[in-house]
Amino acid sequence: MSIQIATRVDDDQAAMFKETARRLGTTPSDVLRMFISAFNEHRGFPYDVRLTRETQENAMPFDSEHEATEYASRLALRLSDETR
Repeated sequence: MSIQIATRVDDDQAAMFKETARRLGTTPSDVLRMFISAFNEHRGFPYDVRLTRETQENAMPFDSEHEATEYASRLALRLSDETR
């Protein structure tokens, strides 16, 4: 048996997600299944999620969820570009 998991994202984020998945030769659904599988296998994020000492000392909370999402998108794109 399987269940459907849903979330809401900004239109621009959804379009970017779909396009990136397409460019990688996969689908958004497969990307999410891969992430969930890796997340479960690692018992958490399959990549480092932490603050450096410098970041901890200078960290400021985001003013909104939109601002946090934009930051995460820019970071993900930068990391993706660096691995190519």
